[in-house]
Amino acid sequence: MHWSRAMIVATPGRASLTEKVEALLGNRVAAVFDRAQVHVPERTAASARRMCEDAQADVIIALGGGSAIGVGKAVALVSDIPIVAVPTTYGGSEMTPIWGMTTDGVKETGRDGRVMPRVVIYDPDLTLSLPPRVTACSGLNAMAHCVEALYASNVSPRIAESALEGLKSLASSLVRLAAAPDDREQRREAMHGAMLAGYALGNAQMALHHKLCHALGGAFDLPHADTHAVLLPYTTAYNRDAATEAMRAAAKALGVEDTPTELLSIAVTIDAPKSLRELGMKDTDLEKATSVAMEKQYPNPAELTHDKIRVLLDAAYHGDTEYITHFT
Repeated sequence: MHWSRAMIVATPGRASLTEKVEALLGNRVAAVFDRAQVHVPERTAASARRMCEDAQADVIIALGGGSAIGVGKAVALVSDIPIVAVPTTYGGSEMTPIWGMTTDGVKETGRDGRVMPRVVIYDPDLTLSLPPRVTACSGLNAMAHCVEALYASNVSPRIAESALEGLKSLASSLVRLAAAPDDREQRREAMHGAMLAGYALGNAQMALHHKLCHALGGAFDLPHADTHAVLLPYTTAYNRDAATEAMRAAAKALGVEDTPTELLSIAVTIDAPKSLRELGMKDTDLEKATSVAMEKQYPNPAELTHDKIRVLLDAAYHGDTEYITHFT
């Protein structure tokens, strides 16, 4: 690997880290794209691609969370330029060949080996400054990868093993970090869990939870990780009775009797957002959200119907936790 013209990709909030990397690389930095955005709007991807081409970059260094890595992937998708990912959250995108881009309110995702980062650098110290909400939401985002991998249509023993280990690592570390955010060992453990979650995401077919999060993010510009955090207990409850083996395995890993209620308990403990309304969604959006979610069919343990998804979204919008706990 003899890369000599790097394009750094980051969000405006990662200016300090970007400057440090620029100083380390010196004249090997050919360009800096510091306008990465959540859900990778098409116009943002186009701007980054133009900059990369103009700078004749031969490697992309993506600094940050899913937004920066996502923009880096959008560039790699059309250029074959390798990515070096330096994740600073727990989303896990750095371990996947999955890309996503939003055009006119519709988020499209796909899989392509060209966007899989060639190198990933994990440094727990880079997450010490994460706001508690970002820690909580990106961690629950990673836990969602683990849960859905367990009931994926193509789950394998290796994927399941990674998902269960990742789920266990994230559950314990997130709770401890809520009380002691400067705990470096727990930051390391959370990154370990996120790496395993990313591996599971990259190798398994995701279902209702991820499809719903992408649909809502693209249509209503809801914050990505926060949407995952709100929906996870609800989507898991939706699939509870149809994915009994996966639910039992997850519950055993978590040391509890019921997976959805434990996910809710973790979300409450780490002070994650509690409803879609809290994220800025409007009740008048619920019908459109349901329709968007039903536009494409995909494998899912429980049957996908308009009425059932509307009930799920209504509960998540209001933060009605009885939807999750009513079985007891």
